[in-house]
Amino acid sequence: MTHRKDDPDKNKISPEFAARLDRLGPQQKVRAIVLLHIQDTGNLSAQRQSRAERQAAVEAMRKSAEQALSDIDDLLERFGGQRLAESPDALGSIPIETTAVGINALAASEWVKAIIEDQTIYPIL
Repeated sequence: MTHRKDDPDKNKISPEFAARLDRLGPQQKVRAIVLLHIQDTGNLSAQRQSRAERQAAVEAMRKSAEQALSDIDDLLERFGGQRLAESPDALGSIPIETTAVGINALAASEWVKAIIEDQTIYPIL
């Protein structure tokens, strides 16, 4: 599971997350956010967009990201994982839960831009 320096998928997972994945047992699951490759959904204007333009841009982003879901679902099923949301968000990302091997398989997918560990955020007291 360790990433080699010449591994092209290495840049999709941070070294810290990869190190934590290496310490997991074969059946242990981890939550992550998968950032999907999105097709160009049009030019972003420097001018302020109307509400309808923003909504159209978000919808175009979601539709572009949904093209990847079939492949992502196949990989998750193969490695005992699951999506934690029905559809990608406005940024083209989707939360998932799978094993370390599943994370590495997702990182090898052409549909995946990056994988970020889903960490709990605690308030500062």
